[in-house]
Amino acid sequence: MSVFDQLVGQERVVGTLQQAATVPGAMTHAWLFTGPPGSGRSVAARTFAAALQCERHPDGAGCGECQPCRMVLAGSHPDVRVVDTEQTFIKVEEARALVVEAQARPSLGRWRVIIVEDADRLNDYSANTLLKSLEEPTARTVWMLCAPTLEDVLVTIRSRCRHVRLGTPPAAAVADLLVRRDGIDPSMAHYAARAAQSHIGIARRLATDEHARARRREIVSIPLTLRSLGDGLRAAADLVQEAGEGARATSDDYAEQQRRTLLEQVGADPQARTQPPSVRAHLRRLEDRLKAEARRQQHDSIDAALTDLASAYRDALIVATGAQVAQVNTSDPDQIDKLALAMTPEELLGALETIGLARQRLIANGSPLLVLEAMMIGLTLPRGA
Repeated sequence: MSVFDQLVGQERVVGTLQQAATVPGAMTHAWLFTGPPGSGRSVAARTFAAALQCERHPDGAGCGECQPCRMVLAGSHPDVRVVDTEQTFIKVEEARALVVEAQARPSLGRWRVIIVEDADRLNDYSANTLLKSLEEPTARTVWMLCAPTLEDVLVTIRSRCRHVRLGTPPAAAVADLLVRRDGIDPSMAHYAARAAQSHIGIARRLATDEHARARRREIVSIPLTLRSLGDGLRAAADLVQEAGEGARATSDDYAEQQRRTLLEQVGADPQARTQPPSVRAHLRRLEDRLKAEARRQQHDSIDAALTDLASAYRDALIVATGAQVAQVNTSDPDQIDKLALAMTPEELLGALETIGLARQRLIANGSPLLVLEAMMIGLTLPRGA
């Protein structure tokens, strides 16, 4: 067994990381993992960190069973720090704290590892704060940054890192993982892997959550309903509302838990009606952070919906052009065929560009409702379709 078994369909990457863990000349102080969503960027970083700390396998395989391996994978190893922000950007204050932490020697393992799972969320200030540590690394400290593409990271950062690019794993490999690891029925696993476009996390949710599957079917059926301006505005409002409700449903309990934890840490009574001014200041900062997290979660939910929506136009374009490429949505071929008849290949390609533009506007913090309304108007079916 190897800790890298979790890294699906990335044999070349596994070989590179195993060599670095065992050959001194192949190791470097800073790594940049890039790849499309679901390719396993953060999984690669975490498993590499476990292999570096593993006490059983000196060959770099990482056993996944010894105490250091289990602690790294569980996120509890004192020498492995994982930065997984829910906010739009990683703030400069957090970057400064990471630089200070990177200067300390390992306390338990052989390496001090700092994993930044969302390096694309480093703004100019926080990225420049990390430069000094990347330029003059501390002995036995390793930085592992994760981002979708090289272009998502400042050139000054990426020029100081060794780049490892992950590809999209085959759907069959993702389905095999769901069957082997999660006990999913094979037919359901193959459906989920294909519908998720090989995104392992989304595939698991589709395979285990009927509501997620039903919601995806609704999103894929949207294109044929966009026959007027009103249809587009209603579809946009529905997407925003669904994303907002999902964010609230998952954040209410979390917010209450965070509030109680904070009050306990500062020695305040969670049951008290009013709190001292100093405690209220802490609560206001917590509230601001939770709002930012909920906003980010809403954006991520909308972005996932746009990925599913784009898959319908992609499949219709494949049908319209007769391309010999596997389709994503095979459970309802009639719907895809109708969309291929309703729009020309040029119009289908334009629809994909319209969705891509909406995603860019969301990344730039555009108003979700206004962005989706503009997108849905641009996706309205041609007259007489």
